[in-house]
Amino acid sequence: MAAAGMESIDRTPALGALSARRIAVLAGATAVLVLGALVLAPKLADLPDVWQRLAHGDMSWLGFALVLEALSFVGHIVLFRAVALDEGGRIGMRASTEITLAGHMATRVLATAGAGGVALTAWSMRKAGMERRDVASRMTTFLVLLYVVYMAAMFFGGLGLYFGLIPGGGSFAITVVPAIVGFVAVAAVWSFQFVKPGESRLRRWVSPVGDGVRDAKRLVKSGNLGLLGAILWWGFDIAVLWASFKAFGESPAIGVLVVAYFVGTLANLLPLPGGIGGVDGGMVGALVAFGTNPGLAIVAVLAYRFFAFWLPIAPGAVAFASLRRTVATWERQDAGEEPEHPCPAASRRHVPAPRRAPEPAMCTK
Repeated sequence: MAAAGMESIDRTPALGALSARRIAVLAGATAVLVLGALVLAPKLADLPDVWQRLAHGDMSWLGFALVLEALSFVGHIVLFRAVALDEGGRIGMRASTEITLAGHMATRVLATAGAGGVALTAWSMRKAGMERRDVASRMTTFLVLLYVVYMAAMFFGGLGLYFGLIPGGGSFAITVVPAIVGFVAVAAVWSFQFVKPGESRLRRWVSPVGDGVRDAKRLVKSGNLGLLGAILWWGFDIAVLWASFKAFGESPAIGVLVVAYFVGTLANLLPLPGGIGGVDGGMVGALVAFGTNPGLAIVAVLAYRFFAFWLPIAPGAVAFASLRRTVATWERQDAGEEPEHPCPAASRRHVPAPRRAPEPAMCTK
């Protein structure tokens, strides 16, 4: 996505503008969702336990889930800053927070499979002054570091459950098949680093991915602590699902929870805005396949999706407005209308110039 999306990003006149095509897609998706709700509602009516559980949730566990989701986003922000921070120093912690929250809002509202978030992130990095190839490489590095945890969890978790190394059990289809998917995905991306640059369209797409894989390896070898953000992002998000189960009943075994979570989120690849409906159904289906009570699974997943999907939209919109102001500042600096601060410290506080010296004040550590 990072490499292929570069060609259209530079031609986007105003990120966030609603085109006729986008409105049509959103309208069609909304119609499908309404139709799906009408079909699903009678089936849920046959599960009175669902409605009873929803009315008697433990608010302390739900409050804890909110804290866990916030910590998950902190991990995402820390990882993005570790990858995106360049010599210019523009994408620091504040800009990383704005881009992360706004990107997740775009993913949920505008597109599928993370494409909206990828486009917004690439647009932001380009506005920060990065070249197209550098943007593609850094975004690929970020995605490699983030999703290698995803695929490794499916691989080791699936095999561990199947062979009894992890409590929970599960059939071949729900344990070994996801493990195979995880292994193939990691092997395919790993092999891209050996593809030499070329003029063909395929090589132009694959080459930046290979650069991203090599950069990811260098970051890992350097011991950058920011890379722990990938583990925090997934770990705390799964903990939100666990807390949601605890709010309405008992949680499945941790191994089952982890594998069902990752198998369910594969539905993000479906052509639905933000995976709405697909992720919910996929996660519930995976949990039920592991033997979880259907009523409890539905309630817990609905609560989890509220925290993970719906709740971040509002702060994401605020972050997008703040990001637009940040980008406008970068544009004025590039045009020479506003001076760059000589050091990061100066950008955070006012440093008055000496009265007798015409030269600007020097930076101090």
